Amino acid sequence: MTHLSSNGPVESASPADPALEDRIQRIVAGLPPPVIVAGEPADRLGLAARMAALHVPGVSVAVIHEGRLAWTRGFGDATVGGSPVTAGTLFQAASISKPITALAVLKLVQDGRLRLDTDVDSRLVSWHLPPAAGSTAVDVRGLLNHSAGLTVHGFAGYPAGQPVPTLAQVLDGIDPANSPPIRVGQPPGTAWRYSGGGYTVLQQLLIDVTGEAFPVHMERAVLGPLAMAGSTFAQPLPVERIAEAATPYDFDGKPVEGGPHIYPEMAAAGLWSTPSDLARVIMALQRAWSGWCDEVLSPDMVKTMLTPGLGGFGLGFGLAGGGKGGGPQPCFFHSGLNAGFSCVMAGCMGGSQDGAVIMTNGSAGAVAHGLLRAIAEEYDWPEFRPVERRLGLADPARYARLAGRYRMPDFEIAVIADSNRLYGRVGSDQVELFPLAGTDEFFLKVDVSTVAFHMPDAGPATALVVRSANTDQTGLRADVPSAA
Repeated sequence: MTHLSSNGPVESASPADPALEDRIQRIVAGLPPPVIVAGEPADRLGLAARMAALHVPGVSVAVIHEGRLAWTRGFGDATVGGSPVTAGTLFQAASISKPITALAVLKLVQDGRLRLDTDVDSRLVSWHLPPAAGSTAVDVRGLLNHSAGLTVHGFAGYPAGQPVPTLAQVLDGIDPANSPPIRVGQPPGTAWRYSGGGYTVLQQLLIDVTGEAFPVHMERAVLGPLAMAGSTFAQPLPVERIAEAATPYDFDGKPVEGGPHIYPEMAAAGLWSTPSDLARVIMALQRAWSGWCDEVLSPDMVKTMLTPGLGGFGLGFGLAGGGKGGGPQPCFFHSGLNAGFSCVMAGCMGGSQDGAVIMTNGSAGAVAHGLLRAIAEEYDWPEFRPVERRLGLADPARYARLAGRYRMPDFEIAVIADSNRLYGRVGSDQVELFPLAGTDEFFLKVDVSTVAFHMPDAGPATALVVRSANTDQTGLRADVPSAA
């Protein structure tokens, strides 16, 4: 059974306000898919049905409207068969830890203790980043922007009872670390490549520059000033706070064995938080953007943070919308996935000053992202709504030339032609690629990205390009020697 409760402070309207309640009920009545195909009915399951189908026991939501916290609400269970989700339920924020860490780094830049173009290794003391032959220096901006060329996409964490490595062991991939060494894998500044490893280097940098333990500095520099009283970077979660935390569940709806994983990679994945606390980050950035106040970052530094760099990514956040010419963007976002937790946060500047944070204790991110799309539709946001695609005509002869294996920076995509259908497979996950009308590209129904291919005049395709709103990622064909 899904519990429904009104939780926490609501500044712009009471939860008993019929108009507000109507809005909430419209949102949860039908979560839109990421892609709506013109002429086809959209699959809009309600929140409770989507949670049940994807084995997500609990959801916590905070919504910002016109720069103020409009409402918070919990749905479902913090622990199946136990207490319901409330506004105070703690979740692992997973990769949302990265933009919160970025605030602390940019505060040091603002205070003159770091520079964005600083050679990171020149400021590291207790560990050093091994140089790569022929590569330029890795700077702070590149690490924040994921354009420093560093390896290690993400981290699995450490189950309770297993040895947990030190930060130095994680950085060098030394046992008991379960991830490879963090190294320069491609020339810095040449391409966008998401790297949790880069933020782990930033964690060491913050420790070395400030002389403080990472959770202590984050509390002093960010969590305290923003009154994020429920949040902590402590790993593992202190014993006295375990009762506040949601139980994590895997994709099959089973509790993660031993409970929440431990993440010594705190900057990349270690934050415990609530939607209400993370909403404070969004509102603080909105206020600074508008020049009202600067609890952590000044208006100029916020605009630096939200100016697109390589990949259309900012310094900590992904970016959406905005004008041309590389200026600051009015919408920002980040998602996260840890063992048994998935979440997303998004905010808009400009006239709307809206935003939302959704945190869940299930592994399927489709619930959080679907709820974000429903909120964006209800509040008429300029971004984060489902996109509409028109279906083109299948071309089986062309599909045969596209089939093959393509090596992306961090994974491999197998493209499979089956008569008049085309599929993409990563590991055990397979999705259909649909021809996009009026183009040579393909679209997915499960994601807003499109897929293009580099095609010679004759013979097989030589490369595959995954295109999102701001980023193109190219994979060379791996099964045709002449294309290498």
